[in-house]
Amino acid sequence: MELIENADFFESMLARWSPNEELRGHTFVENQAAPFVPVRRALPMLNLALISSAGAYIDGTEPFDLAAKDGDLEFREFPKELAAEDMRYAAKGYDPKAVQLDRNAQIPIDRLNEYDANNVIGSLNPVWWSISPWIPNAVRVADEMAPRLAERLHRYEVQAALLIPASRLCHQTLGVLARGIEASGIPTMLLSVDRKLADRIRAPRTAYYSGEFGSVAGQAGWREYQLRVLDESLRWIETFDQPGSRKLAVDLETQVEAARGER
Repeated sequence: MELIENADFFESMLARWSPNEELRGHTFVENQAAPFVPVRRALPMLNLALISSAGAYIDGTEPFDLAAKDGDLEFREFPKELAAEDMRYAAKGYDPKAVQLDRNAQIPIDRLNEYDANNVIGSLNPVWWSISPWIPNAVRVADEMAPRLAERLHRYEVQAALLIPASRLCHQTLGVLARGIEASGIPTMLLSVDRKLADRIRAPRTAYYSGEFGSVAGQAGWREYQLRVLDESLRWIETFDQPGSRKLAVDLETQVEAARGER
């Protein structure tokens, strides 16, 4: 299955596009079908990978190139023990305030480590991956980045991957990557706060809710909210039996919590 249907059309539209951060005139990828691989292990037995497009890099190293015409197509690999204070963010298309205040709002390492310790998941993979939030050329993502990243996941014997975009444009990037990873044989889940765009790209599995770019994994400084977002989306990896998207109950639960004066 092609990761991008009618790729030639989208390349021709990209060639005519004048880059702007508001994405005016940008033509997003549109697919009709999606690859799909059923989960072969229960959540408490699988090795889970995390892929973030918040543009995270280690303080003192070279940041992602946000000025590249097609986008920076490299990815960074970090040990899960890396401390939050050692991270910096090359942000474009989203406000980095939340992730700077609490990385778990966008890169939920601490929450997933809690799941690991409590046997909610079998294990959090020893490393996680960061990519740029600004990659306009989705065709190059499909042709170049997706196979290289999928190969790394297979080397770590990953059994499922959670992909968390930070901006509107990287909903497209991670949607295409999810398709590539799934096509390679690894089940995926894409977290989304832009259902219309996620449905257009047709990631294999999407969990969506009305959150905000830059804090897609939950509001900064609110552990329970972050766990609420993660819990349902991770458990759904097992229950999808075909490609599709589902709405998280996080909005309703948060309204109830607020009405009780609990937050």
